[in-house]
Amino acid sequence: VQLAESGGGSVQAGGSLRLSCVVSGLTSSSICVGWFRQAPGKEREGIASIRTNSGWSEYVDSVRGRFTISQNVAENTVNLQMDSLTSEDTGMYYCATGARKSFFGRYYCATRTSADYSSWGRGTQVTVSS
Repeated sequence: VQLAESGGGSVQAGGSLRLSCVVSGLTSSSICVGWFRQAPGKEREGIASIRTNSGWSEYVDSVRGRFTISQNVAENTVNLQMDSLTSEDTGMYYCATGARKSFFGRYYCATRTSADYSSWGRGTQVTVSS
């Protein structure tokens, strides 16, 4: 599996960016695609995920209501629309793929856990100036 992120850049606080992740080499249509970010001096954190077979998405509290994850099946792309950006959103953004997890017969994506994702892109830098 190969992933390639794009769309990063510099923006002022309150602005928007749209990140894209092209995924190739998948052998299953039922996986999780997650977006993670890492700020300087901080650990990598998961912020959003989507289940590719259902389109079900999940977000962490810090981005819910501002970020939207979506997929374009025809283009093998998962996008992250980021609105109302703040300086706290500055960092390197990565997309990754991983298997769905199951809990008593219900499937979900481990949005926050990078260890549950096995393939990663190289990242795209997002810088928000206040």
